[in-house]
Amino acid sequence: MASSFIDKARISVRAGSGGNGAIAFHREKYVAAGGPDGGDGGRGGSIIVQVDDHMSTLMDFRYKRKYAAGNGCDGQGKRKTGKDGEDLTIRVPRGTLIRDAETNEIIQDMSGSEPFVLCRGGRGGWGNSHFATPTRQVPRFAKAGLPGESHDVVLELKLLADVGLIGFPNVGKSTLLSVVSKAQPKIANYHFTTLFPNLGVVWVEDGVSFVMADIPGIIEGASEGAGLGHDFLRHIDRCRLLVHVVDASGSEGRDPAADFDAINEELKHYSPSLAQRPQIVAANKTDILDGPGKLETLRVRAEEMGYPLMEISAAAHKGTQELVKRIAQRLSALPPVTVYEPEYVPRPPAVDSSAPLDIQHEDGVWFVEGPWLQRLMANVNFADYESRMWFDRTLREAGVFERLESMGIQDGDTVSMDGFEFEYQR
Repeated sequence: MASSFIDKARISVRAGSGGNGAIAFHREKYVAAGGPDGGDGGRGGSIIVQVDDHMSTLMDFRYKRKYAAGNGCDGQGKRKTGKDGEDLTIRVPRGTLIRDAETNEIIQDMSGSEPFVLCRGGRGGWGNSHFATPTRQVPRFAKAGLPGESHDVVLELKLLADVGLIGFPNVGKSTLLSVVSKAQPKIANYHFTTLFPNLGVVWVEDGVSFVMADIPGIIEGASEGAGLGHDFLRHIDRCRLLVHVVDASGSEGRDPAADFDAINEELKHYSPSLAQRPQIVAANKTDILDGPGKLETLRVRAEEMGYPLMEISAAAHKGTQELVKRIAQRLSALPPVTVYEPEYVPRPPAVDSSAPLDIQHEDGVWFVEGPWLQRLMANVNFADYESRMWFDRTLREAGVFERLESMGIQDGDTVSMDGFEFEYQR
């Protein structure tokens, strides 16, 4: 059962390549010299990530690790454009973070419902109909399609819950969730009954509800990888409020105040910001107290840290509605669930610029062409200054400017590269 919940997976994704442009000539009875009419290749399919609220784990990615979208079809004669490759949609649970596998930087937080394009398909190549000029009326070449983007990413599920139930194993978290919501977690009197997080929607009154998560019991050393807690601490990262469930009866010979301190220490080690998250202490199992001493000691410790303490018995349904109302009241004053901002900045791809480019001067325009130049321009964002500088630097290092100047290019001349026209300036 421990393997039934998967909350982290590494996958490889690749968008489709663009189709090749066609080399074709118009042939029709009674039409002499019909000219080039090769169509363009279709665009490659993209990799799209979409939230699916029917999914609760990343189990689907345990056995399938590679995903590829469809390639674009080649162009045809009569200027027919090839069919675009099919997009591939990858569905993930709400709350999944997409991280770059190499840097661990966040690419996208899949908390909203908008689809996210993770890898774009390659552009289709131009057919020879694009390359006809007054001096080159029979172009016998076309452009190949460009490869699609590819990426190795890590999917990491961080549950989207307003309230996280924390505490040692077997203190009554699952029982509390089952009482205040319609969730049906497995409940039994032994440690680690909960092997994966359970979510429940708690209804308070018309128009007021919240999502509560029952997190597997945290034990001492969890922040360093001990027990089950380490794997699931990430699921309380987004919670706006923590409900710290403590066995106030000490029914297993434990000290409630010591347990309370130990869990808070684990939170501090895992994430200092998490340790500062607002808490409500739910002193559970108060129906089987053997005296007020342990409960009062716990109350003092909670109040010292500024946390309110609520006496409940989840099993006897005692004090649970009062706790729910207190939670709703506290949530109304807290900011919304955290949505992580993207951190990842795409690195310029490595482009082998050692192959020579074909440079032609026709009709006052300098045409610069070559396979690596196509790949280079497919990765340039001309609206971004840094991207333009990288483009300029790559051309300069490849000796393109030096070669153009040796061929007689002048300031103000037009340079055509892969369909883009630039004014040359030294």
